[in-house]
Amino acid sequence: MSSNFEVHVDVDGAAAALAAFRRLPDDGDRALSQATRDIATALAGRVAADARSDSPQSALMAGTVRVLPGPLPGIAAGGSASVGSRGTPAYKILFGSIFGARTLPQFRPHLGTRSYWFLSTVYRNETVISRELQGAADRVVDAFEHGGR
Repeated sequence: MSSNFEVHVDVDGAAAALAAFRRLPDDGDRALSQATRDIATALAGRVAADARSDSPQSALMAGTVRVLPGPLPGIAAGGSASVGSRGTPAYKILFGSIFGARTLPQFRPHLGTRSYWFLSTVYRNETVISRELQGAADRVVDAFEHGGR
């Protein structure tokens, strides 16, 4: 079992678009990768901000939110970093802070498949992420199809 909670944002038509982008020159691939990182960085900032304002346990997780490498925006939280005054590994707090718990009194009630902060933030931002990624892809393709670089 992983000590991280990872989310890769899926965008309609992404597989076909990624196949087309593989035919771009290296500069185009780098430009698209940078745009993807920028989108993921903005999302990670929103997720961390929501964590800080959600609960004491979630606030401990804010510093573990990070961008994942890859062709689509992805973020993760958790890991083995020590957090809090007791130096607890982040992964021991992560899932209880996101989903709650049924038996551990230090966490809020379990929500099932809903989340208190991580996934709910991603879901609220799906439309913006998709629009930003499609816009970045259009700009890269236009630049290279029309001799922009």
